Amino acid sequence: MNERLPPLTALRAFEAAARHMSFAKAAAELNVTPAALSYQIKALEADLGMPVFRRLNRAVELTEAGRALAPGTADAFANLSAAWRNTKRLNDNGVLTVTAGPAFTSKWLAPRMYDFAQAHPEIELRFLATLRLIDFDRDEVDVAIRFGLGHDKAVYSRPLIKEWMTPMMTPDMAEQIDRPQKLAEATLIHDDSISFFKTPADWGAWAQAAGITFDTSHGPRFSQADHAQDAAIAGAGVVLGRVSLATRMLDSGQLVAPFDVGLVAESQFRFICPLGNETRPHIAAFEDWVLKEIQSSHKYEDGRILVKASELM
Repeated sequence: MNERLPPLTALRAFEAAARHMSFAKAAAELNVTPAALSYQIKALEADLGMPVFRRLNRAVELTEAGRALAPGTADAFANLSAAWRNTKRLNDNGVLTVTAGPAFTSKWLAPRMYDFAQAHPEIELRFLATLRLIDFDRDEVDVAIRFGLGHDKAVYSRPLIKEWMTPMMTPDMAEQIDRPQKLAEATLIHDDSISFFKTPADWGAWAQAAGITFDTSHGPRFSQADHAQDAAIAGAGVVLGRVSLATRMLDSGQLVAPFDVGLVAESQFRFICPLGNETRPHIAAFEDWVLKEIQSSHKYEDGRILVKASELM
């Protein structure tokens, strides 16, 4: 059997015609005349030895051979297009596309975007806020900042932030809740975005770490960490806040963290990119900047007792 492929132009003509189910629309997409496209498909059929389209009065439909060939050619051209785009991006160090979860994007990345732009005016940042798993090639993303246990394979992965939580509230509220025991009288705000942890890192675990007992079951619950934090800023209650996301709010004084006990989660943020791409100038510059920015949040660890949630019984 002769396994030689037909000309790429013939396969491209077939793929477009099969996708549109129209020779005219396929010809317009490929910027050729319908006659030229028809010629390419007839050449492919001659090479194959059987028809791939059934020509009707004012329409076309795929034959059995056409139906067998269509999925493979569609996938092949999609992969070829992706490979071409990704290869061209290797020469583009002026645009950096970063994906992160919505909370990290809104509370950590977005407020610092101006600082990065000032430090690196030659790099244009683009953000994709999503929790879904990213395919670097398909989604044309350069860097992912992800939160979890960190079982990353076949990629460059660097731990960024040790995640720990502590009660946070407005300064006015802190004047009333001046010791942990008074949390029993407060409205507790729950961040359910970390409810997937195998080891609970919630109000109950923090109370245990602090050595106090009170009812932690009441209060509003939020599925997104930034929403829970915003509720605390509005004075709706006390949130068990994630320091990684609250640094700017603590720096500005919108929130305070008055107690000296912090609860360390089992998961952490990681900086992820395709293996080998970490040395590309714009990615390396972004990683260095992120690491320097993270250093500023370490001051909130000073003088605190940090208890690992995994060590609580």
